[in-house]
Amino acid sequence: MGLKFFDKLSQNFIELLNDKDDYNVIIEVEDKKHFTAHSNVLKCRAPYFRKELDTINPNENNFKTITKHDISAQIFDIILKYIYGGIINLENIESRIIFDLMLAANKFELEELSKNLEIILIEDKASWLKSHFSLVYRTIFINDNFKDLENFCNDIVAKYPSLIFDAEDFTSLQEAALVSLLKRDDLQVEEVKIWEYIIKWGIAQNPTLSSNLDKWNEDNFLTLKTTLQHCLPYIRYFHISGEDIWNNVEPYQKILDKQLWKDLIQHFVSPNLPKKLVVLPARTILIPELPARSKEPFSTIISDDHAAEISSWIDRKNTTYPSTNYPYEFQLILRGSKDGFAPQTFWDICHGHAGTVVIIKVKGTDEIIGGYNPLMWDNNTGGVYKETNDSFIFSLKNDNIQNSIFSRVKKSSLALHYFGKSSQKNYGPLFGGNSLYMLSNKSNFTIDNSSASNNDNLIQHFVSPNLPKKLVVLPARTILIPELPARSKEPFSTIISDDHAAEISSWIDRKNTTYPSTNYPYEFQLILRGSKDGFAPQTFWDICHGHAGTVVIIKVKGTDEIIGGYNPLMWDNNTGGVYKETNDSFIFSLKNDNIQNSIFSRVKKSSLALHYFGKSSQKNYGPLFGGNSLYMLSNKSNFTIDNSSASNNDSYYYEKPIRTAGNFSIIDYEVFKVNRKSN
Repeated sequence: MGLKFFDKLSQNFIELLNDKDDYNVIIEVEDKKHFTAHSNVLKCRAPYFRKELDTINPNENNFKTITKHDISAQIFDIILKYIYGGIINLENIESRIIFDLMLAANKFELEELSKNLEIILIEDKASWLKSHFSLVYRTIFINDNFKDLENFCNDIVAKYPSLIFDAEDFTSLQEAALVSLLKRDDLQVEEVKIWEYIIKWGIAQNPTLSSNLDKWNEDNFLTLKTTLQHCLPYIRYFHISGEDIWNNVEPYQKILDKQLWKDLIQHFVSPNLPKKLVVLPARTILIPELPARSKEPFSTIISDDHAAEISSWIDRKNTTYPSTNYPYEFQLILRGSKDGFAPQTFWDICHGHAGTVVIIKVKGTDEIIGGYNPLMWDNNTGGVYKETNDSFIFSLKNDNIQNSIFSRVKKSSLALHYFGKSSQKNYGPLFGGNSLYMLSNKSNFTIDNSSASNNDNLIQHFVSPNLPKKLVVLPARTILIPELPARSKEPFSTIISDDHAAEISSWIDRKNTTYPSTNYPYEFQLILRGSKDGFAPQTFWDICHGHAGTVVIIKVKGTDEIIGGYNPLMWDNNTGGVYKETNDSFIFSLKNDNIQNSIFSRVKKSSLALHYFGKSSQKNYGPLFGGNSLYMLSNKSNFTIDNSSASNNDSYYYEKPIRTAGNFSIIDYEVFKVNRKSN
């Protein structure tokens, strides 16, 4: 009989981690945060660190330093505690943190941890995986260690292929991910469409290929053939119609194997003759059979149309799923008319459930309102706000309301409030500070008119304008019709036009179409112009300090290119040598007389979106987007003379390069503060 004391052993090793006397390894992570550790523990627990430490020479104090700036301090703290104690507490941890933790565990070759986190994501966080599908799908194919997640994602794509093939960033999909999809027999896309998608993907990998196929030479076809060499074998050519073969495949005949083309021609001329090459079977295109409708609907308040609409919001889709084919099952866990209307009932029944939708039918108006919580309800967490970016509230269309209203969380740190035990007898769910909550001081939501959604009188006004309001309604203001002043003869910019400003405004608002040049929603307020304020780098930091939401516009000497970038954050000349994180910055090259189309490139590595220089470097450097995606530099304190500014030809920090040439000087540059126009 053996005795095991793992809990005590784990506790002792955690104490060893916190002991700062005997460590001999320093690990520096993102933002230069330092952790200390013991080499023997790291080598024993993580093969990655064994290999890493064997290549590092100790300093004069016999310390070895490992630098991992691509790992956040929060993630590495969890990893290190796992290495020492073998324990990870995932309670109240955001799904995104669990995902990043899995990636880090894989990086450090912690196979046990990585695999368990992968299983947790699939089994418990499926809703989050689906709502962040593009991020997940692209990330897991960078290496070959997440087979379960690959299968999970491919099962979804096989059924809903538009998630990938119709996405704006489809052409940036990794080859391994594309090939894994093409291998699927159940991919729900016409074969000719699959052919068109891979041709589009292949051409996008080679931007030098002309968009005019008539201008292609033998080398161009060979380039495309080489790019698609791992994709072409999985196309089911013999299950494409003859018309589609001739219209869509024949123009690219030169990228196909000669015997394949002969077999294809033979197939349509003499279909019963044997082929020399292997013929892949047709894909299984599912014809969905609608289940017999249950006599009892899944809900007494909402319909399949509503469920499809809510599903689309969960998945952040711009279009609504069809009511006959939405990807979520709405499993009833509580119904007031069945389980009771006491607030405590909500907390007792919903405790432990994550990914839930609360549906409320309002007495007197028949409004249908509610909210979505991706997190787990917890009746033991007392009086705290819960943070998430994925919750939302809504008002659904019905016979009285023509259009649904959808409202995603804005203040993510205050997305939901979980009440303590003493308050659960009165309060049910609360979204935001008071955006939507259920309250009853009589322990019955149906009787005392205490639940609310902030601005509920406004909602009532638009739904039923003739019903009396509880609050005093002030009269409308008297609005004078202003006479527009004569237009100033001086344009707002000496570099860009209204067309350019409209295009930049559309990118800021993430619009798929460009605003008209006569009616875009932002005012471009000039705060710096080189030809007026000077071209010294320090001038940029002095004038732009404290301004947020700015666009830098640069006119390149010698080429007349117009390039630049947008920074939603505040410029700060006191923050020395740090990267700033944002998902909303972008860089661009604007169309002009010499360039037919603008190039737009949104930030890809959000943690390295912008770099703010310290005082000593501000005499040489102006703005820097990404590591080197776009920056202004002059060692002679004048951006116009020494050809040191650059926009590098890479796509690590931002989605795509905005120019191909090397360093440059400038003719002029402008910085605008972009303010939304008042209506």
